[in-house]
Amino acid sequence: MPRLVNLYPSRGSALALGALPFLILIAAYLFGSAARLAENPDDKLLPAPSAFVDTLKSYAVEEDRRSGEVLWWLDTGASMKRLLVALAISAFIGIAGGLAIGALPVMRSLFGPFVAALAMIPPLAILPILFIALGLGEVAKIALIVFGVAPCIVRDVSLRAGELPKEQLIKAQTLGASSWLLATRVILPQLWPRLIDALRLTLGSAWLFLIAAEAIASTEGLGYRIFLVRRYMAMDVILPYVIWITLLAYTMDWLLRLARARFFPWAETR
Repeated sequence: MPRLVNLYPSRGSALALGALPFLILIAAYLFGSAARLAENPDDKLLPAPSAFVDTLKSYAVEEDRRSGEVLWWLDTGASMKRLLVALAISAFIGIAGGLAIGALPVMRSLFGPFVAALAMIPPLAILPILFIALGLGEVAKIALIVFGVAPCIVRDVSLRAGELPKEQLIKAQTLGASSWLLATRVILPQLWPRLIDALRLTLGSAWLFLIAAEAIASTEGLGYRIFLVRRYMAMDVILPYVIWITLLAYTMDWLLRLARARFFPWAETR
């Protein structure tokens, strides 16, 4: 009998196993919704699926009477713009800072403790400071995401640089590589897969900071819309928005994983 650690499901079985928890969750929701609505037809906590269809029609298809915009896509565009800009800035800081700290002992001594301290500060605790210093516009929202994500990426990438075999660095120096060539031609190419992994791991935190910033000071965005309708207990709006955020985050994670496998196949472990 094969050991469980050596038992790999087929592609079809893997897809079925992956879908099973989602199907159980959907079934539990449908059962709970039917039970609550049977007891109270006006219940708002677990709306019927038909309510979600009406919400998608009014938010994703029809234009808003006040603004003339399709709110679903307006919110999605605003949130994705903030998130992608913040992640791009964080990725640049992460690869540059991680390379410097991981490759240069002097930079490690100078900035290593500082970056570690920054990574320990709860980003939401400085949200009022950012709004006071930078205003309530886009800069403060993007800065919050960068502050919450970039230090973690820098630390992760620098740790990867420190894990590289010393033999590689010694051989490169023996062949006459300068510090610049050593950093850019030996260390840097091996950090790109780790950068993608770090971005994938911080996606959830980035979405959290985005929604928090939009909930406090924004006039459009997915987080803004959720907190706007929460006062009415509009679960028929909140739940579709939460599911949509999850799908967007999962798609971003899948694209990053695909990019890692496509551009850095040598880094794949399995």
